[in-house]
Amino acid sequence: MRYIITTNRTPSQAKPAPTSGCSMGFTVTKISEGYVRPAEPTPPGSLTLDWIGRYPTHRGLVDSLHIFRYGKDPAGVIRKALARALVHYYPIAGRIVQPEGCEPRIECTGDGVWFVAASADCSLADVNYLERPMMLGQNDILPYTELETSPANTLVMIQVTEFTCGGFVMGLRTNHAFADGLGSAQVISAIGDLARGLPEPIVKPVWNRDSYPNPKIKPAPLPDLPKLALEYSAVDFPTHYLNQLKKQYKVHSNGKWCSTFDIIIAKVWQCRNRAIYSDPDVNIRLCFFASTRHILKIDKGYCGNSIFPVKVLATSGKINTSSVVEIVDLIKEAKDQMATDVQKWANDEFEVDPFSMTFNYETIYISDWTKLGFSEVDYGWGVPVYCGPFTNNDYIASCILLKAPAPFEGTRLVARCVSKEHIDAFNKRVNQFD
Repeated sequence: MRYIITTNRTPSQAKPAPTSGCSMGFTVTKISEGYVRPAEPTPPGSLTLDWIGRYPTHRGLVDSLHIFRYGKDPAGVIRKALARALVHYYPIAGRIVQPEGCEPRIECTGDGVWFVAASADCSLADVNYLERPMMLGQNDILPYTELETSPANTLVMIQVTEFTCGGFVMGLRTNHAFADGLGSAQVISAIGDLARGLPEPIVKPVWNRDSYPNPKIKPAPLPDLPKLALEYSAVDFPTHYLNQLKKQYKVHSNGKWCSTFDIIIAKVWQCRNRAIYSDPDVNIRLCFFASTRHILKIDKGYCGNSIFPVKVLATSGKINTSSVVEIVDLIKEAKDQMATDVQKWANDEFEVDPFSMTFNYETIYISDWTKLGFSEVDYGWGVPVYCGPFTNNDYIASCILLKAPAPFEGTRLVARCVSKEHIDAFNKRVNQFD
């Protein structure tokens, strides 16, 4: 096996990252950067993207951080494992192209994945394990390249930053056009398998885009993007509190089950609306994307997009006067309807694009990262103490569920869903665990 790095700069010429803007003045230096190519020859040619991957809103990079307490030469180990993983997952060594008049596709060029090795002059404890407010800049710990003509054409970018304590952070950027969260985690898990010394990935990739539903309905136009000026919040929900609410729902529903996801987003939706709306007649929306792999019988190794939007509509008065368990009923009804809607979409029976989105203050979007698989990735030194995406945009009111950082037992909610005038009222309500 071999790995190849191509770059316009040698390590000694590597451009150092800027000092972060924090008062402590910590510095991250990007020691080497360049493309890691597949360790063996891979097939050339063009591959189609799935319908969702061709959707305009999915052409973009999703940024995330994966924090580990310890690693021995993690950049070298992960870089070598990446080169081997690209033999199996060779499409991500290519680029997205879109010739005039054609749908976007992946050209299997073998150009490689942009990889950065960096070091910080501080420990993870010095920067509070990158909890907010972050003491290192986003540009310091995420990979960027001036060599790409368009980041939207890149499929994966990785930076491994080593800290003085022996821990490291992987800054990961994955293109949603290539894969959803489950698919991206599958790729990263494969790198972990090979880094631990396995001869091949535990889960073999399946492309199979041609058998994925390809409805003829045209995607809705891109919505206008508002400027919402949203505030950041993080809440750790204790397991005992979540179990208490689940028991309440079981009594309320005559023995039916509900998930941690159902409980948390019901509470968050209620807290948000009570913090914002006194008028009972405001039309509000909650939306999240759920996996369709079980509905469409997708192969286990499928690493593309297989998601569908679940939308819950209500009035502010309905949500404000309902209990958490009553709001769970609304969420579960929408989830139950999804299977029918997915089949209807797959059979091209929708007259209006079900993936059309509305971005405004009345709409909140939820993502669940707890079941994707990122928290179980092991490069040889144990699973991460924390992993999660950045939430930096101001045009989507959003909440993300994450596995809470060790040693806390529970679920973390990361939110940018209310403006400054509502943040205190929202935080007060959402942090009540009685």
